[in-house]
Amino acid sequence: MERIVTAAAREWMEVGLPGFAVGFVAGTVAGLMALIVGQPIGWAMVAALALALPLGVLGAAYSMLLAAGKVRLGGFAPACSFWLVGFPLARLLQEVLTRLVLTGTPGIPPDVLGFVAYQGIVSAGFAIGFLWTHERLAPRWWHRMSGHNPAAARVYDRYAAHARVMWEAREARNRRREASKSR
Repeated sequence: MERIVTAAAREWMEVGLPGFAVGFVAGTVAGLMALIVGQPIGWAMVAALALALPLGVLGAAYSMLLAAGKVRLGGFAPACSFWLVGFPLARLLQEVLTRLVLTGTPGIPPDVLGFVAYQGIVSAGFAIGFLWTHERLAPRWWHRMSGHNPAAARVYDRYAAHARVMWEAREARNRRREASKSR
């Protein structure tokens, strides 16, 4: 019984890996930005990890929700809605953790509602970048894992079926366009 649970957990971790990778890499940009503005490397590393880990975990959750069929494939609105909540939470957690590590006491921004509202606005841009990158990496990863991971095989099959429908719709549009030009 324990082995079955472990195998299922490993399958879902593999399914969530593309989202984790995209979120983690995006979060490390905070560290690069801190270095660019002249912060010490230790501060930059704290800023990067404090944002990369929450974004990575949320990215993995997004991938798992997608694989479980709880999020529509390739849709911007579901990704934007997910990150509208997730990105401000990750940024708030980064603020608290960074202050905790650097000053020894946790703290929140002075205007929390304004901070969260601004991060909610910024989240739309993050969602676009996340979705674009995720859509390019995740299907390839899931295809690669589909031989031994049933969850990856199921989500990859859904992606392949979705891509086939999109391709057929595009071909039908092209045929109609060509037919209208020849009249």
